[in-house]
Amino acid sequence: MEDLNVRKKNLIFFPLGTVGRDMVYCLVTNYLLTFILFTRSLSNGQLAAVTGIMVAARIFDGLNDPVMGNIIERTRTKWGKFKPWLLIGTLTSSVLIYIVFNTKLQGWSFIWLFGLFYFGYSITFTMCDISYWGMVPALSSDADARNQFTSRATLFAGIGSTLASILIPMLTTGTMALGGNTATAYGIIALIIGLLSPAFVVFTLAGVRENREDMKEAAPPVSFRKIVSTILGNDQLRWISIAFLIQQISNGIIIAGLGSTFIYIVYGYEGGLYSLFTTVGMMATAFLMIGYPAISRRIHRKDLMKIMIAVSMAGYVLMLAAGLLMGSSKAGYWALVIGYMLSNFGQYCFYLIMMISIINTVEYNELKTGSRDEAIITSLRPFITKVGSAVTAVVVSATYMIFGITSFTNGVSELENMAASGTITEAEKLARISEITAGMDHAKAVGLIIVMTVIPAVLMNIAHYLYRRYYRLDEEEYDRICREIAERKQK
Repeated sequence: MEDLNVRKKNLIFFPLGTVGRDMVYCLVTNYLLTFILFTRSLSNGQLAAVTGIMVAARIFDGLNDPVMGNIIERTRTKWGKFKPWLLIGTLTSSVLIYIVFNTKLQGWSFIWLFGLFYFGYSITFTMCDISYWGMVPALSSDADARNQFTSRATLFAGIGSTLASILIPMLTTGTMALGGNTATAYGIIALIIGLLSPAFVVFTLAGVRENREDMKEAAPPVSFRKIVSTILGNDQLRWISIAFLIQQISNGIIIAGLGSTFIYIVYGYEGGLYSLFTTVGMMATAFLMIGYPAISRRIHRKDLMKIMIAVSMAGYVLMLAAGLLMGSSKAGYWALVIGYMLSNFGQYCFYLIMMISIINTVEYNELKTGSRDEAIITSLRPFITKVGSAVTAVVVSATYMIFGITSFTNGVSELENMAASGTITEAEKLARISEITAGMDHAKAVGLIIVMTVIPAVLMNIAHYLYRRYYRLDEEEYDRICREIAERKQK
């Protein structure tokens, strides 16, 4: 029987731990490419190299994430198996982001540093991400409690990423840029976030008490065979992983850089416009972050997904109409913002459902094999998220090159660097950027809005089909599995 007082305490301290971590994740995933494009003048070859590094690092993660999960499974310390890696990964990730966002290197020298950073970050953030989310199955096996932990953790993750999404563009672009230019501003932001991340993780390290019953058994050896057999032997894990990957690519295209670039080209080079776009876009998801446990008790996951895909499709259609038909008007901007809010609402609900669906395969694995393998199974979630962000980076970079957007970003980057060196004033910089924006071919904006809306809508529908067709662990089946496992243990 679970201790309800422990559960209540965990429901406070576990979610708090991810606020700073998700600010780090948001900075790297959503703004690193934007930082590079608007502070470095890149040839197509150098942009291709940046993209290639991102993809290669994610392929590396294909081995790194499950291996890290396996290492966590065999960790035996007085602090448990999760917390040591959570601390190490958080601290080292903070150091790395400070270095890459504060370097003054340009050209190929920067590309080499970026490669070292990105592979290092892949390792360090994996440590803290797998150990953090791997704790969820160890906090409770009760379905409703697990929904509470997952939704509350994603609520606080959302708070962290939303704060970052609001403040980063506002404080790095336009008239409110810290230090008067984008390069200096990103360096300051990286320092602040790098300090906040370990500060928030202390809440989880000091306040959470997880179930450590499995640690009474001898530590299993690190085994590639075990990793492969766990993943390939769990058909429900395989299908939900594929659907989740497609959904992550769909969800990431706008926030990976295309959204901000489109707004800067069409509505003006002012970070506050993109901050407002993301703020309103995230407002509706706050309802899901708080209310999902109650909603899940009344509406089954597959039925809820039907509703949410309709909401998202309406949002993408509104965004497309705004971009194609309404120009740079205020009405067009607000139609774009409201459309993003609707599409993001549906996407976030999909994310929550798939997160829980991956975690629920732990009990399915236990029923089939007698082993829970929590860390290995939950390691797939961060791995899929990272692979999705890598594919998204390919889509974004290809879009920039196909539609010639780098002519705009390189022009802005040159002016930002001139402002950073004191060659021109901030006012001169902004005036000349406005001239570049005014001279942009409208076809470039049209290309951006099509990629931002049509591709995500198609991918979201594919993910929905795969989930409904192949994932069988609905609410009734999951409860049946838990009962059967409990009956086995009583014999």
